[in-house]
Amino acid sequence: MQDAHFTPFGYLTVPNAALYRRVMGTFVQAKRRFIVHLRPEDVHEALRSEVEVEAIVEALHRLVEWGNLRADPDTSRVTTVEDFHRARFLYQLTERGEAVEEAVLTYDEALGRRGALQAVALTDIATQLRALAELSGQQDPDRAKVHLLLRGLVDRFIELAANARAFMSSLQRTIDLHDADADVFRAYKDRLVDYLERFIKDLVGTGAEIAVLVDTVEGRDVHRLLDIAAWREAEDAAPGEAADGDDPRTAEFDRHRVLWQDRWLGFRTWFVSTPNHPSQAKLLRAQARAAIPQLLQVVASLNERRGGRSDRSADFRRLARWFAQAPTDEDLHRLWRVAFGLSSARHLSASADGDGAVPAQTAWADAPPLDISPRLRRTGSYERRGKPNRVLDRSAQRRHLAELAAKEAAETAAARERLATARPTRLADLGELDPTSFRLFLALLGDALAGRAAGSSVVETTTSDGTLAIRLTALGDGRTAEIRTPHGVFRGPDHLVEIVDLMSEEEAEQTA
Repeated sequence: MQDAHFTPFGYLTVPNAALYRRVMGTFVQAKRRFIVHLRPEDVHEALRSEVEVEAIVEALHRLVEWGNLRADPDTSRVTTVEDFHRARFLYQLTERGEAVEEAVLTYDEALGRRGALQAVALTDIATQLRALAELSGQQDPDRAKVHLLLRGLVDRFIELAANARAFMSSLQRTIDLHDADADVFRAYKDRLVDYLERFIKDLVGTGAEIAVLVDTVEGRDVHRLLDIAAWREAEDAAPGEAADGDDPRTAEFDRHRVLWQDRWLGFRTWFVSTPNHPSQAKLLRAQARAAIPQLLQVVASLNERRGGRSDRSADFRRLARWFAQAPTDEDLHRLWRVAFGLSSARHLSASADGDGAVPAQTAWADAPPLDISPRLRRTGSYERRGKPNRVLDRSAQRRHLAELAAKEAAETAAARERLATARPTRLADLGELDPTSFRLFLALLGDALAGRAAGSSVVETTTSDGTLAIRLTALGDGRTAEIRTPHGVFRGPDHLVEIVDLMSEEEAEQTA
């Protein structure tokens, strides 16, 4: 871009920027009332200030030079030749000037935006998703309803995300306050904590419902609905520079289709988590929860400050005021010595003999010399003379650890051999298990159940160390399996289980 493109922003940084902004605001308000042209007298009357008309005329002339306004000759009130030769103009906003005002207004709104956690928006999104899920189940859904629902869903979601982001930013600024009034902040804290707790509760409940509805809509071919919305927006495409015979709606459909797919992906990732990427709703919930103890810490800090406990920042500010109020240089030096205590360093242990006989008030020039160790001068640390520490013999501890490791490995191998089945076996037929075998069995059972997909009755998995493989099949006959251990009886739905010791198979293959 060239610098000339930014010339209309020039009135924001000049010394008389306040007057220019008021003049431009007058033209923006006039356009809202469908008034296109204004004379200098109209601007002066609208401002209702003590600014002279000549100053307003000069401001209008400068805004025309910057490109914010356009000046047209005003010949409607010419009655004499002198009036004709006198410069009279009608002023109106240019496209650049209007764009600059819109940008400045957006900037001001963004800075002053407080934001909110909109639990009502969550309810609206869930309601629209339920309606969308109902339409997705129809063979030929109403195209207009699908388009309006998707538009309303995206608009509500964008508003929710923007408000939540603005609110959490303003909340962090509130937490970072240091000079807040304790009573006012405590009262505000109570309302804010209640507000956060209510939103977290709504986000957990309604957010989970939204995630389920998203999966439902996607399971019914959400891309068909997105294509309906994209095609409906492309129907009004104007003829372009396409080749003869090409339908301009096709290119518009492709563009809108990509846009709607991106919107849906952003909406989905905001509410639905994946194994490696938690949803934005989950992160927002965690951030809101973390804000509550931070608020409590601010209140505790304010209470400590009121109770007279030490506050380093407050102490240094008070000390700075004392330095500023000191009447003479001698007072400044005396305050420095009292505050920081750097007038003497006789506590330094620089030699083995010590120098305790020298009073602390003795000046360095009058004190006897000190013998400084070369190691202290070179490294900044002092090592006293003496016998080095004896090296401890850790052989007994190492033998004990080796025995424990061997015993644990033997117990694990015995447990693998005990659990390995030559064929599919019911859980009820496993019999009694010792504690080591039972712990290994629980780990295997947990891995298998965690890896089972919804609606599947068979699952196969391998332990993280690759030593055992398990195949678990749900029977569905209503029988209950009991596995006895020295600590009690484990009960649960009976399954068909097959456990294979992969280490034994690998050793057999190597032997063969």
